[in-house]
Amino acid sequence: MTHSEDKVSAQAHGWQRLATDYPYTFRMFRVRQDQARWPDGQVRIFSYVQTSGAVWVVPVTGDGQIVLIRQFRYMLDDWQWEVPAGGFHDFTGDPIELAKHELEEEVGGSSDDWLYVGCFNTGASVIEEKSHFVLARGVRLDREPRREPAEIIEVHPTPIERAMEMARSGEIADAHSALALLCCEPYIKAG
Repeated sequence: MTHSEDKVSAQAHGWQRLATDYPYTFRMFRVRQDQARWPDGQVRIFSYVQTSGAVWVVPVTGDGQIVLIRQFRYMLDDWQWEVPAGGFHDFTGDPIELAKHELEEEVGGSSDDWLYVGCFNTGASVIEEKSHFVLARGVRLDREPRREPAEIIEVHPTPIERAMEMARSGEIADAHSALALLCCEPYIKAG
């Protein structure tokens, strides 16, 4: 994980980092606790989660379907609509390379037409995660998925307008997936 340890910009705004501790580390994230002098002069602990970042893939087939997945999420104890995604915690490479890997792993898809659309910060107050989104066009479901043991996934090619309606209405409750779809929409409509 590469992160700004010194918080140089924060110093210009009255913050002073005094010490840093990592009380919990897991392969996908770590909890960071900074003892800091806040702009009001008080010394307090500022805690947050750091990750290595992740990518969300918006896969569009040649016949105008977006390949959505319906995945069982243990944490929610329920199913959730999403687009394929994965983290950099066990992957070295750029967002498009990770997107290719995740598309094949989760839905058995491949594509020759990739576009990096952008990135966003997942939660600027409690999580430090750079979230990338990538558009894959001309997707073929021509491979066998190679899912991780915890991945219980159904693959649902969905008409573009229906997938966008699901993103706008909240039917796709995963914020990353909904935002990725909406940010890719202009590129999808442009052909």
